[in-house]
Amino acid sequence: MGSTTGTGTAPSTTELMEQIAAVGTAYFQDYAAAAARHGLNSSQAKALKAVLEPVPMRALAGRLGCDASNVTGIVDRLETLGYARREAAAADRRVKIVTITDQGREVLDRIRDDMTRARAAFDSLDPDQRTALSGLCDQVLPLLLRPCTPPPQ
Repeated sequence: MGSTTGTGTAPSTTELMEQIAAVGTAYFQDYAAAAARHGLNSSQAKALKAVLEPVPMRALAGRLGCDASNVTGIVDRLETLGYARREAAAADRRVKIVTITDQGREVLDRIRDDMTRARAAFDSLDPDQRTALSGLCDQVLPLLLRPCTPPPQ
C-alpha cells in the first residue's frame, strides 16, 4: 500500500482509510500479543480498560461491541484473576457494576508497557509530529464515534 504524500498529491479518502486500518490492525496485534503475555485475550484486556471507571455490565457490552451474554464470561475471567470485581448497584441491586481492582490496573499498565512495537512507532515521532497526530486524532475520533446512519439511497 503506497502513499501519494511524497509526490505532493494528497491521499484520497480511501487511501487514508486503508492506512488507518493498517495502523489500527498493527496496533491491536501488538495489544493482543502484550495481553497474551499477561494471560489475557484482547477482549479481556479491552474490558479492563473499559472499567477504569465503574460501569454496568450492559454498558460494558456496548463499549466492547458485543452481546451482554459474552461480557459475563469476560468478567468471570477477570474476577478469577483478581483484576475486576462485580458489585450490585446501590440504586438497583439487579444491576451489576464492574470495577477494576488495583491488581487489574497494574496488569493494564504492564500490558501498555509491553506494547513494544507501538511504543517504538510512536517514540519515532518528534514532538511536532506527535502534536499533529494527536490533533488529527482529536478531530477525527468524535466523527467516527457518532451513531451510525444508513447511507443515502
